Amino acid sequence: MKQHARQLLAEYAHLTYEQKSAKRALIQKLFGRIGTNVSVGQPFICDYGRNISLGNNVSINMNCTFVDCNRITIGNNVLIASNVQLYTAAHPVERHDRLVQDWTPEQSQYFCHTYALPITIGDGCWLGGGVIVLPGVTIGAGTVIGAGSVVTKSIPADCVAVGNPCRVIRHINTDPADA
Repeated sequence: MKQHARQLLAEYAHLTYEQKSAKRALIQKLFGRIGTNVSVGQPFICDYGRNISLGNNVSINMNCTFVDCNRITIGNNVLIASNVQLYTAAHPVERHDRLVQDWTPEQSQYFCHTYALPITIGDGCWLGGGVIVLPGVTIGAGTVIGAGSVVTKSIPADCVAVGNPCRVIRHINTDPADA
C-alpha cells in the first residue's frame, strides 16, 4: 500500500499547477475521501494516503507531510500552510517498551514498537506555517494554530493557540452581541 501511495505521489509531483483535473484524479485515487474545491501543493508526502479524509474547500500548501498510519480527518473550509506536519505514528517513551527484546537484523520484525493515533482538524481551522500536530490530537472547529506551534494535546474550538507546547491564548469567533 505504501508503494501504491509513493507511485501516485511521484506522478502528482510531475504535474503542473494548471493540470487541475489530472491532479484531482490522482489525489482522488490517493486519499480515502476528498471533497470539492481541494488544493494540495507540491511537494506533498504521505505514507498511505487512503487514511486521509478531506472535506470541501481545503487548501494544503507546499511541503506538507502527513504520516497517515492512522486516520487523518480534515473538515470543511480548512487552511493548512506550508511545511505543516501531521504525525499519527509514535513510539513508546520507555526504552523497554519501545525496543523489541532480543531483536536481530535477520528478523522480519521491526526493531522497535510503534503505534498510531488519529488526528482530526475541525471545520474552519487554519494551521499556520510549520505547525506540527502529534498523534491523537483533535483541533476544534474554527481554531487557528499559530505558525511554528507544536500541538501535543487537543485544542478546543474557536480559539487561537500558539507555542511549543501549543496552548490557547484567546477565544475567537464569538458574536459581539453575546459579549
